[in-house]
Amino acid sequence: MSLRPILIHPDPRLKKVADAVPDLSDELRVLADDMLETMYDAPGVGLAAPQVGVLQRLIVADPAKDPNETPRPLVMFNPEVLLSSDDTSVYEEGCLSIPEQFAEVTRPAEVRVRWIDRDGNEHEADFAGFTATVLQHEIDHLNGKLFIDYLSPMKRQMFTRKSQKLKRERLRA
Repeated sequence: MSLRPILIHPDPRLKKVADAVPDLSDELRVLADDMLETMYDAPGVGLAAPQVGVLQRLIVADPAKDPNETPRPLVMFNPEVLLSSDDTSVYEEGCLSIPEQFAEVTRPAEVRVRWIDRDGNEHEADFAGFTATVLQHEIDHLNGKLFIDYLSPMKRQMFTRKSQKLKRERLRA
């Protein structure tokens, strides 16, 4: 396993729609393992393949934020939200591709998601609360959408400027 570089906004690849995974391969399983390692190292609670420059419909997540909690990694190929609740919840979201910036985002409180696991088995499950938010955030990445797209144009512009500045600083380092 190896760490993968995470793309920083603005990067055109983060705004592209990812392709469906037609068949699972060992290469894609290695990518999933690398993404989990990258996510834990960052540290984060979710990561989508487009964030590491791979335009495939793959996300990894582990909503267990407490370091004393047992890790519960999820690997989802071709995840899709089938149902969303009318009830909403608000969480302060951040993104590994928009470092050090956070904003409150309103999303459906519960979702039903269908996906394929690393062994090729199809699953469907209901998720609520923080886990539902994490999965919606990561699935948005597969559709070329960032959490800042839910914010006002002025806030979105401010976040983009801060990200551009951070990118320049990292290039100089």
